[in-house]
Amino acid sequence: MDSKPAGERFRLYSAPQLEAVIDAMARQAAALFQPSQEVALVGILRRGEPLAARLQQALVARGLPRWPLYPLHLKRYADDLSLLHPETALTENPDLAALDLARTRLLLVDDVLYEGHSLLRACAWLARLGAAEVRSAVLVDRCVSRQPVRADITGLRLQVAPTDIIECNVPPYEKEFCIEVLRRALN
Repeated sequence: MDSKPAGERFRLYSAPQLEAVIDAMARQAAALFQPSQEVALVGILRRGEPLAARLQQALVARGLPRWPLYPLHLKRYADDLSLLHPETALTENPDLAALDLARTRLLLVDDVLYEGHSLLRACAWLARLGAAEVRSAVLVDRCVSRQPVRADITGLRLQVAPTDIIECNVPPYEKEFCIEVLRRALN
């Protein structure tokens, strides 16, 4: 049984196309940080973490060191954009809190920048921990942020109807790496 919301799906990007996008994001990330700097990747769960791992591999392929990757559990919306929490729910990661964040530059990775609540909450929490520098990378920016948040690295900018859903399908959560737009069925 398919657990995805009902509606019409349109494939926008396939795995080979997205690998090129990840490579372009890696080029941008490499330009943000000096090789001598301590850098760590922070992947917002769920899909931000495997995207950060793909970005990590692309950076290593470019000759950069394998920066450590830390997951961060943050949730506001379900995948179908229904509101789960009136305020973004963040589960603190003790491994991140243990880092010397005054010396470690952070690259926060998420799949979709929608209204900006997740990135804003994550950046505020990391700043409270003492992070001197937090940069952000998103695979897709919907260009409708309601918060004063912009990604430093954006793979794709997609402007779709407000009722449409951008579905970033990222293994291991989905079988195939792709981006689809879901136009929900009208009741």
